[in-house]
Amino acid sequence: MTMEKDILKEIIAHKREEVETQKRCLPADRLIAAVDETEQRITNSIKHALTASSTGIIAEFKRRSPSKGWINRHACPEQVIPAYEKAGAAAISILTDEAFFAGTLNDLTAVRPLTSLPILRKDFIIDTYQLLQARAAGADAILLIAACLDRNQCNELTQQAHELKLEVLLELHNPDELAYLDCGADLIGINNRSLGTFYTDASYALNLAQTLIEATKAMPQHPLLVAESGIHDPETACRLRLHGYRGLLIGERFMRSERPGEELRTFIQHLSHLHNASAS
Repeated sequence: MTMEKDILKEIIAHKREEVETQKRCLPADRLIAAVDETEQRITNSIKHALTASSTGIIAEFKRRSPSKGWINRHACPEQVIPAYEKAGAAAISILTDEAFFAGTLNDLTAVRPLTSLPILRKDFIIDTYQLLQARAAGADAILLIAACLDRNQCNELTQQAHELKLEVLLELHNPDELAYLDCGADLIGINNRSLGTFYTDASYALNLAQTLIEATKAMPQHPLLVAESGIHDPETACRLRLHGYRGLLIGERFMRSERPGEELRTFIQHLSHLHNASAS
């Protein structure tokens, strides 16, 4: 039996080199100056947006995947993101990793003036420098992945993100990572995709739902639960919502369409119908 490739280790090794290169090209002090210029912009809360939403969909802009290759090679964020907002997305996620997902921070910067929705910078964040990048580019929230960080790093990055007025979506992958819940994240995500193999199984978030609800109900920050990846149909989305997930991060399902916004609109219509049926 051959060992399956651990994609996450490869991504993080590359990310460390990438961040050091970026620091040499644009030193942190210059980035801090850029952040200072954006301080007057009030960030939008994804947590509040999901609380107010009847569907909780965080629509993602994603060109490719390490496991599946190109999803939508020629997708233009300036077209897709406004269409997502018009279709009823509660928030936006933009993948900014270039080497493995073909995204860039320029994608985020380009669409910030084009949408009033909160934007999540989705990347493999391992350094304070990336938080500064996110704030300067116009993000409202950042993703932290427990599998990429030890608890001290997670605590420090969460605190630093909050100081920059960025919310934190903390992503967990197994029950052993529940110890990270005390880091103070605003949202807790369960990724249905294994970061080692990139295999997805939406039942994973369903099985962990009650454990998470019990673990977070007494927390002072009352983090919202978000299900990520492997949500390909409204029926699965409806089950996740009924199990307590206020947010549903969905990208590939929409991005495989030539018109992701219209795909989202149809998805929301079906999901709303299922919600109404379950409530009656």
